[in-house]
Amino acid sequence: MSSPIYVAIDTPDLARARAIAGRVRHHVGGIKLGLEFFCAHGQPGVHAMAEFELPIFLDLKLHDIPNTVAKAVQALGGLAPAILTVHASGGRAMLEDAKAAAPVGTKVVAVTMLTSLDASDLTATGITGSAHDHVARLTELARDSGSTASSARAPKSPRPRRSGPRGSSSYPASACPMAMSATRSASSPRVRHSTPAPRSSWSVARSPRPKTPTPPPARSARRSDPHRPPSSRRSTPSS
Repeated sequence: MSSPIYVAIDTPDLARARAIAGRVRHHVGGIKLGLEFFCAHGQPGVHAMAEFELPIFLDLKLHDIPNTVAKAVQALGGLAPAILTVHASGGRAMLEDAKAAAPVGTKVVAVTMLTSLDASDLTATGITGSAHDHVARLTELARDSGSTASSARAPKSPRPRRSGPRGSSSYPASACPMAMSATRSASSPRVRHSTPAPRSSWSVARSPRPKTPTPPPARSARRSDPHRPPSSRRSTPSS
């Protein structure tokens, strides 16, 4: 059985990326190439990395109108990525078209919420409710739209281990934000991992809100009765 670990190659330098892949190729299950690498080298760069014969996780997080995303996925078909990411917030039609346009063998993973966002960011963009509720809604949407899986990372989930060469991060399948098997549709195969993921890694917990101290209730001033005569002190008769 192959390793469940994908190494994220976080460098736009093609020579360095190839050096990293060459060093880890016999110890990992695949490599992850992101937007930075793809913008620097495009499809020729991905082909160059494919020479190591490792599955490629193409983390581009596509997000546009359905027709544009579908054509972009078709244009990437020659790369035959093992995994391709899109944004779940692109909507049902976009997710369905991305799935339909993907080549056979490519798993379309819907990203629900970026790890850089928190509750205040959601509020600023007009999204109400907690982060957990937002992720749950998009997860349901991704499942109903036929995406192979959806992904998200809890605020306190394990960070990528940087134990490998500089410019790389190793993501165990049980902690990788983009290797989660949280949803499955009837027409999509289940994504299986050898190590069950800890529950805390698959849900986005609501961030505790700072407690604002409640001011004590104001004392109501005693209202004087205008019709009540002022109290007079009783004088003591002198002996």
